[in-house]
Amino acid sequence: MRSSLSYLRWPLIVTVIGVLLAGWLGYRFTGSMAGAVSFLTIALVLAVLEISLSFDNAIVNANKLKEMAPKWQRRFLTWGIIIAVFGMRVIFPLLIVVIAAKIGPGAAIRLAATNPDEYSRLIHEAHLPIAAFGGAFLMLVALSFFFDQSKEVDWIGKIERALRRCGSVRGMEVGFVLILILVFVWLLPTQEEHTFMFSAIWGIVTFLAVDALGHVLDRWGQTQDANRGAAQAGLGGFLYLEVLDASFSFDGVIGAFALTQNLFLIAIGLGIGAMFVRSMTVILVERGTLAEFRYLEHGAFWSILILSILMFGQTMWHLPEVVTGLLGAVFIGTAFVNSIMWNRRHKGEAHH
Repeated sequence: MRSSLSYLRWPLIVTVIGVLLAGWLGYRFTGSMAGAVSFLTIALVLAVLEISLSFDNAIVNANKLKEMAPKWQRRFLTWGIIIAVFGMRVIFPLLIVVIAAKIGPGAAIRLAATNPDEYSRLIHEAHLPIAAFGGAFLMLVALSFFFDQSKEVDWIGKIERALRRCGSVRGMEVGFVLILILVFVWLLPTQEEHTFMFSAIWGIVTFLAVDALGHVLDRWGQTQDANRGAAQAGLGGFLYLEVLDASFSFDGVIGAFALTQNLFLIAIGLGIGAMFVRSMTVILVERGTLAEFRYLEHGAFWSILILSILMFGQTMWHLPEVVTGLLGAVFIGTAFVNSIMWNRRHKGEAHH
């Protein structure tokens, strides 16, 4: 078995490179050592923010990766991290500005470099559709887990059993999300209703499209020979995980602008964090940690459900990102402790 330190080799290398780049960037922008230290500190805080907000993402990724062929596991952990770091932490914020300001990508990069305050304002103006899309997508991810009729283990017993009973009605999770969307449309100011509903509906459509594609590829794979089947099924899982990672990233990217308006510094800080999240995913898969801690996965999906509701809430009220991070940590931490307690009781019963 690999040592714990070997899992952290690449994240630590990326951290050293990132910290040096952040220091250089700070000196370049401010012309002083104090500015370099300030940029360096912000990069490390952003990395911690990304790790705290994405731990539940690592657990869900590990759960899905277990079902994928080894080849597709490796592809997700290599190509996937490149898409996650550069796609979501660099291209995504640029894309928002390109669409919101109706300017070209080159102009958006110049704006980020020369007028970070204006760049940040455009990002914040795009927060409503991002929160609506991400909230709807993540809510369906969580509810699909709790409504699953084949789920055998319950953590918060009464509630999870009631949710599973709801799952016996076909399409109930989509109906639940649609009702919540209508509630928020009713609460939101008139000028924001259309944007919220349009974006949230696209969140639902994206989830259903990716889910359907996964099922089609799985079924297609089963009709081919075993190797090819695993490859096709792996593609469906890969696409699902990429969209899932994108939805998780909304929160960290938007939260990052509360600390700094510098796009390049945000990319460095969140990129360092994303590398540690990747390593956590690998540890969970290779060491079978999810099987060892029976409620850890439940804690992650409760965390996702709370996050999705808070993302909807952020369309009306300012909710600090630290709140979402802390709530997620509380659910995952409690699930972890409960898992250890269950293991001890179970071991005791085995001895008797």
